[in-house]
Amino acid sequence: MIDPAALARVRIVLCETSHPGNIGASARAMKTMGLSRLVLVRPRLFPYADADARASGAVDVLHSATCCESLDEALTGTTFVCALSARRRDLTPPAIDVRNAARELVQHALSAEAAVVFGPERVGLSIEDVSRCHKLVRIAANPEYPSLNLAAAVQIVAYELRCAWEADEPAEPQGTDVHPAVHEEVERLVLHLEQSMLATGFLDPARPGRLIQRMRRLIARARPESEEVAILRGFLHSVVSDRKP
Repeated sequence: MIDPAALARVRIVLCETSHPGNIGASARAMKTMGLSRLVLVRPRLFPYADADARASGAVDVLHSATCCESLDEALTGTTFVCALSARRRDLTPPAIDVRNAARELVQHALSAEAAVVFGPERVGLSIEDVSRCHKLVRIAANPEYPSLNLAAAVQIVAYELRCAWEADEPAEPQGTDVHPAVHEEVERLVLHLEQSMLATGFLDPARPGRLIQRMRRLIARARPESEEVAILRGFLHSVVSDRKP
């Protein structure tokens, strides 16, 4: 067993959940594995009696859940984020199986905040939501019917996180001189990059294509530090400032 605080640094984020019972069942799945950070993005019905009923003995996790208006708000302060999706899309982050993802999440949580993001029951996460994450997590399933119930998916992820947390040989945490950029710093960089591309004429607002999505994927792969983000933003500022009359 490693740092007891590591699991407390991993938040479970449920986006636009339709059925309150799934929120309660997810809270129960989390508590059975020692997770406590539940974040809800625009749930359809919450609080709700069905959520309390399905949570059973985990109403403490349920009632301490944080509600947010956007995924960006839910991910504030995180430096490593995984998205759960069975759907295959273009320009997504690198895919990884749930067991290896759990190892990375726990190792990251030795020194920083991490999150696992789940989408709405019917349609799953949007491409825009997935693009805000560093890894796309796959749960092995029947290829003819790979769609898991939301709470079941949370239970599998929570179990794998518990197993990774109890492993005997965790990786060493990052040094104190390493400060990965938090989610909101990266988002400000992406916005600054888009604005600079528009200002220089590199990006045509009438035909943006998927350029910004590609830039998000590039930045997610790079996993920049806070200082590196500041350097890039300083450079972008100087480029745009030099073009002003």
